[in-house]
Amino acid sequence: MWPVLLTVLFTLLSGFGDALGFIHAGRVFRDGRFLWEEALKSAAGFQMGVFMLWLALRYMSQLATLSTEVQTLLWFGVTIIGIAILSGKFAQWQTTDQVVGVGVLAGIGWLLVRTGG
Repeated sequence: MWPVLLTVLFTLLSGFGDALGFIHAGRVFRDGRFLWEEALKSAAGFQMGVFMLWLALRYMSQLATLSTEVQTLLWFGVTIIGIAILSGKFAQWQTTDQVVGVGVLAGIGWLLVRTGG
């Protein structure tokens, strides 16, 4: 039971860290200037994300042998959802756009499963 909980926890933290990294990376250049504060926040988010991913992979390996594609899908799903939520813009999307976004993630999952990823 602990490996499952730790896998979920560290995968969520990994996606959260990388989501923060992407959000701050999008703010690094403003008015033609490089903003070091945003760059450092972005780097810290990505560093947290990769460290948490390594921990998640440790516990994933105790549960099953998952392909790199499946591991990446889990990370990507959490990261993209984290960006949508943390940016505060997902709630402003029209319902149709939200459904399409979820469908895109489901489609990626479908392709991974069907192609043996």
